[in-house]
Amino acid sequence: MSDRKPIRKAVFPVAGLGTRFLPATKAIPKELLPIVDRPLIQYAVDEAREAGIEQMIFVTGRGKTALVENFDIAYELEATMSARGKDLSVLEPTRFTPGNLITVRQQEPMGLGHAIWCARAIVGDEPFAILLPDELMVGQPGCIKQMVEAYNEVGGNLVSVLEVPQEEVSSYGVIAPGAVDGALTEVKGLVEKPKVADAPSNKIVSGRYILQPEVMRILETQGKGAGGEIQLTDAMAQMIGQQPFHAVTFAGRRFDCGSKTGFVEATLALALERPDMGPEVRQIAERLLAQ
Repeated sequence: MSDRKPIRKAVFPVAGLGTRFLPATKAIPKELLPIVDRPLIQYAVDEAREAGIEQMIFVTGRGKTALVENFDIAYELEATMSARGKDLSVLEPTRFTPGNLITVRQQEPMGLGHAIWCARAIVGDEPFAILLPDELMVGQPGCIKQMVEAYNEVGGNLVSVLEVPQEEVSSYGVIAPGAVDGALTEVKGLVEKPKVADAPSNKIVSGRYILQPEVMRILETQGKGAGGEIQLTDAMAQMIGQQPFHAVTFAGRRFDCGSKTGFVEATLALALERPDMGPEVRQIAERLLAQ
């Protein structure tokens, strides 16, 4: 335990073009599209902060500078709000301690593994978290905090998983499970989008990871995999058996905000839970369903 390094850094792969949401994402990064009144990226950043992560690393692409501006100080906006007596606390989650938000550029769309590798110089020799903002994870505590607590027990590498109906496994990365201890499952293997009949379990990887820095050395020389891209799953599979590797079954809900229907579902679900608007939103939904 004494030599187990804490999880201080998190990588956010945010270089995608968001083509499934065009034309909305022609000029606005998809990660800034709001779920009610908070950008999607804000949910992921808040989740990392809750887990005690200090340094956020955005792997961005061309045309994504608005992501960084979202977490900058907006002098004109704040001056106008202050002059009008408006409460500025709503902007507090968008503030960073100087130096705690770092961006690197993924110059070519070569896959998730390549995006993570682009952050290698900042990650250095520390274990780190990965959060895919498209996967909106809602829980108390949040997903990464649950994983950090598990990491403090077992160390090594971890992925978050959720159980889905067996007929849905072919759309996801799936773990081959070993020993189970509560929410922790030993990972014996990883299979990307298996056929339903060949799937080793119904536990799918769900967009949150804690990995040791050795994964960067594997990604350095890894060739292209499925889809002609450098796959993170392939690199993680090489670490199984070399280092401890576990899955944490997330106690919470997942919304796939990379799809339009998932985005709408997340917006509706979170709006219904808001005390300031939930009852009104419920009335609207019931009225629309009755038509």
